[in-house]
Amino acid sequence: MAMMLDKDGVSDSDLVGLARTGDREAFGILLERHYDFVYRVAYRWCGRKADAEDIAQEVCVRLGRAIRDYRGGGAFTTWLYSITLNAARDMMRKGARDSAKTKAYGVHVLTGGEASDEPQDRLDDLWAAVRQLPDKQRDAVLLVYGEGLAHAAVAQAMAISETTVSWHIHEAKKRLKVLMREPLAGEE
Repeated sequence: MAMMLDKDGVSDSDLVGLARTGDREAFGILLERHYDFVYRVAYRWCGRKADAEDIAQEVCVRLGRAIRDYRGGGAFTTWLYSITLNAARDMMRKGARDSAKTKAYGVHVLTGGEASDEPQDRLDDLWAAVRQLPDKQRDAVLLVYGEGLAHAAVAQAMAISETTVSWHIHEAKKRLKVLMREPLAGEE
């Protein structure tokens, strides 16, 4: 009978080490431990439950192929951010032909129903505006404000310098001020 791992007593680093040697149980524990995290990042990136689920599933597949290449130079979750963001970007590139549909969904989110001063509605509007930002700005905002990461961790996840992260955040704030005052692009 195979030895059962204690899920709570094993670090990510130990699990990665075991998974890299082909230990399916260790890999399964890693997936179980981090799936909600991957889904949350994907959801904030795309704003749609179905797309976030697709991205999370793609990350699980990619992780299975890439785990042997993980060298542990940084935190496992930082590496996982990179895989998740790349999977999200790839999915959006594949769906470029459906961009009109995606824009229509964004317009519906912002205009569907009565205007409300409820904090949750404002927050939903803000995340919808974040999803309109250019890729690098959106990723930086999602990781800093959505996930609460320090600029250094975001820089590592995005493979850019901390200064560049700060610049993307600054530019995103300027764009968001405009986007939160104006209707979505394409809205008449």
